[in-house]
Amino acid sequence: MSPPDTADVQAMAGRLADDLRGRGLLGDERWARALAEVPRDLFAPMSAWAKPDRWNETGYPIDIATDSAAWWEAVYSDAAIIIQSDDGDTDPAAGKGQSSSSVSAPGVVFPFLELLAPHKGDRILEIGTGSGWTASLLSWWAGADNVTSIEVDPAVAAGAAANIEAAGFTPHLVVGDGLKGCPERAPFDRVHVTAGVADIPAAWIEQTRPGGVIVLPWQPGGATGHKLRLTVIDDSTAVGSFHGRANYMMVRSQRSDHVWNSHHSEDAETSATRLHPRTVVTADLGAHLAGVALAPGVDWLVISEPDGYSLLLQEMGNPEGSWAACDAVPGADDFQVTQYGSRRLWDEVADAYLKWVSWGSPSADRFGLTVEAKGNRLWLNRPDGMWWPLP
Repeated sequence: MSPPDTADVQAMAGRLADDLRGRGLLGDERWARALAEVPRDLFAPMSAWAKPDRWNETGYPIDIATDSAAWWEAVYSDAAIIIQSDDGDTDPAAGKGQSSSSVSAPGVVFPFLELLAPHKGDRILEIGTGSGWTASLLSWWAGADNVTSIEVDPAVAAGAAANIEAAGFTPHLVVGDGLKGCPERAPFDRVHVTAGVADIPAAWIEQTRPGGVIVLPWQPGGATGHKLRLTVIDDSTAVGSFHGRANYMMVRSQRSDHVWNSHHSEDAETSATRLHPRTVVTADLGAHLAGVALAPGVDWLVISEPDGYSLLLQEMGNPEGSWAACDAVPGADDFQVTQYGSRRLWDEVADAYLKWVSWGSPSADRFGLTVEAKGNRLWLNRPDGMWWPLP
């Protein structure tokens, strides 16, 4: 198959925009124009791994040399295109290892860009250049001179620079630690973060104007993350709200290499519960935020199989810390709980879930986060209402 002409590419972009609109993931028609005028194919490798942005769909290899039609179809679909795995140690086209950089799925990108809500001429800081696609979209929107994008991986940064040049944009590109921001280009009106963050760096707030906006995937524990939109008040304070689920690759310095380890299992205690662990896991995101508030510092791992369902819990950052497992067998009246350590993690998480139910099961959009120099606070309904300090 010969490469599609410009009209064909724009038609593919149009069909993708229609799909995103139909699923409520694209509301501003200006971003639909950007999707057509900043061709996504310029940022995708010739051979890669495509991962659809749907939990029940598996990834698949794409290669323009062996199946050009499938490559173009994947690039103009709601799929992430993996461009690096295991920080460059694994071939990303093999679909193995841990993905460490990608052309993010459009259904993830555009809701965040709409949440960012930049204006023409805004000075924008992007954390995580990746393929360069979102830096180019922001350049199209606000003007390339106003965009600064930081990438920690030199090889990824070099690829992004080539992609961005091919797309015809000239933002300011930096190779370095995005958690430090870019003070020489500050102050910024908008900060766009493309990697999961558990601890929000003070530098981002310091380098953003009062009234400026920071959007990020906030992932305080496990695989569950939240779209967070912060508005800056002063150089150390920002207040924000949650806008749905967001699961991203974590920034490298905040990754957890803590794998599940039921250490000291001979000293663990067993008990029974009637609360199905799936009920806790599949509840509204508000239940997860209640868990962050009332059972902080807990990492979750779910194992779902035809013959059982398990929720594994462990203390974040402490491989010798407390852990718990709640195992549910189909048809059982009660489910087994095994716990070890100074904290009873299942009891904490279960109590947090039931407390959330007693509050009327508030949705995640009723929670918010205040970031201050003296510490962060998660709150319900209003910043000066019911709140909890975060570690």
